[in-house]
Amino acid sequence: MTRPLPSAVVSDLSEIVGRRHVITDPDRLLVYESDGLTAYRIPPRAVVLPASTEEISAVVEVLHRKGVAVIPRGAGTGLSGGALSTPGGVIVGMARMNRILTIDPENRIARAQPGVINAHLTEATSPYGLYYPPDPSSQSACTLGGNVAENSGGPHCLKYGVTARYVTGLTVVLAGGRVMQLGGVGRDPYTTLDLVGLFVGSEGCFGIATEIEIRLLPITEGVRTLLGIFESVESAGRAVTKIIASGLMPAAVEIVDGPTIQAVEASVFAAGYPLEAGAALVIEFDGTEAGLDLDADRAEGYCLEEGAIEVQRATDPEHRTKLWRARKKAFGAMGRIAPDLLVQDATVPRTKLPEVLAGIDDIGSRYGLKIANVFHAGDGNLHPNILFDRQNQKELELVERASKEIMQLCVDAGGTITGEHGVGLDKREYMTLVYGPAELQAMAAAKQVFDPDSLFNPGKVLPEVEGAELGVAMKASTVS
Repeated sequence: MTRPLPSAVVSDLSEIVGRRHVITDPDRLLVYESDGLTAYRIPPRAVVLPASTEEISAVVEVLHRKGVAVIPRGAGTGLSGGALSTPGGVIVGMARMNRILTIDPENRIARAQPGVINAHLTEATSPYGLYYPPDPSSQSACTLGGNVAENSGGPHCLKYGVTARYVTGLTVVLAGGRVMQLGGVGRDPYTTLDLVGLFVGSEGCFGIATEIEIRLLPITEGVRTLLGIFESVESAGRAVTKIIASGLMPAAVEIVDGPTIQAVEASVFAAGYPLEAGAALVIEFDGTEAGLDLDADRAEGYCLEEGAIEVQRATDPEHRTKLWRARKKAFGAMGRIAPDLLVQDATVPRTKLPEVLAGIDDIGSRYGLKIANVFHAGDGNLHPNILFDRQNQKELELVERASKEIMQLCVDAGGTITGEHGVGLDKREYMTLVYGPAELQAMAAAKQVFDPDSLFNPGKVLPEVEGAELGVAMKASTVS
């Protein structure tokens, strides 16, 4: 059992945010015992829900003064264990910090609190003809603060890039409750240290972003969405390589494999994909109307050259949403296959997709595990879903071994261990597959500048070396 916080600390926190916003009841804490990666579960000692930068600053000051680790948390949709509590830690949640503060259409800039849901920002800015491009599949639930922490992407990051491209400024709370302004409109990041770029993607290990300044883009004039049906994932992968190599620049290119199609079609998210398909390829072009049909025609031709059984085109916005549904709702449908899943997030060169996918299939067969693939094919960002039952200890051990083999396979193919989900707890021991001691020590040194006592999200990202956190000895989260 996680030992409770001393009553004096609970009282101090309650004075800051109000007693109803300090959660200490063990049953309620179970809601926070994991993030979207349910293979790991650790209940926090408490959850605190501030409503402003000032409240977060005061909460962090109280907890750090007592030597208590702080774990920032958005919606908890992350898939690497990044929002998982450490033993003895306290989660600081962003659920109440959910306001869009300003929208500046002329400068195409918005300012928002970290608890704003990703999709809500585009809903709020669309009347001005603007939108926010990063679109994780969880965008109907995930928050901007979590997107900043993980440098999140999404299907359309192939053309539009990830979160870091759109964050222009941050208000952050650092160790001990210090408040700092990073960047902002009018402050040229190329003439000073780019601290915004350093903070985005730091996975909650540097501090908490409490206000986010975001660049917006104009809504595109036209969209063309295609769905190619293939007999195999490998042939769909070859079509991806041919499309990109031709010079076409799709906004998104996504692959959904056969097992995923079957799970989705058996769920409330059914999109009408053929059950016998080995894979489906979702391709989307956007921009000015001129030329979009020609681009779509060329992409359809390349799909047919690589053996596509058929290629459908969206005829209206509703049809487009339907074609995307199997991709966007895939993770939600996986529960029809198994009670638990471990989603990996490796990136490989596009040309290596067919052989790496075949290797993943071989790993699943050798370990007797079900693996379903749904991923960002355009930039080689794989998401193999290993499906299992965590109550089966033997199966859980096989999942861990298979996961490591998949990571090694992707690295050997010239790839890396994460494309958008982050390292978190799940993949920190894989960091040595892609980084040497000098690089890891540099990362540890950067964390120490922001968080000298390692009280922000300890135990994440950096691997352990001889039982201690790399660069900074882990301190026990104790309260005197």
